[in-house]
Amino acid sequence: MQSNNYYNKNLKEFARELRTESVSKAEKYLWKALKQKQQGVGFKRQRPILNFIVDFFAQEIDLIIEIDGSSHFVKSEYDYYRQQKLINSGFQILRFSEGEVCQNIDEVLKQVQHAIYCLRK
Repeated sequence: MQSNNYYNKNLKEFARELRTESVSKAEKYLWKALKQKQQGVGFKRQRPILNFIVDFFAQEIDLIIEIDGSSHFVKSEYDYYRQQKLINSGFQILRFSEGEVCQNIDEVLKQVQHAIYCLRK
């Protein structure tokens, strides 16, 4: 379990903007589902971690959930770098495409629940 020393307060305002101004349909959909299903851990959205802002974060189990939209097709090298930095810092990451979230939310939630179960053991 991480302490809160990963939190980058310099990105706080930018994260707030992302939560309010540029939320994708898939992010809204998953956020609503995570809150309704009461996953057993608390999630924060658009959370500043290290030098990055992650889509969803459950601090008590160090789980990050990322939703990849079409912009991720052109930044795959950066996404790989970012993911490796986060993994090397002790975080677990689940990635879903926007299509997976919008078209098969039940399967996405099953995978999230499985990860939560495994990380709590």
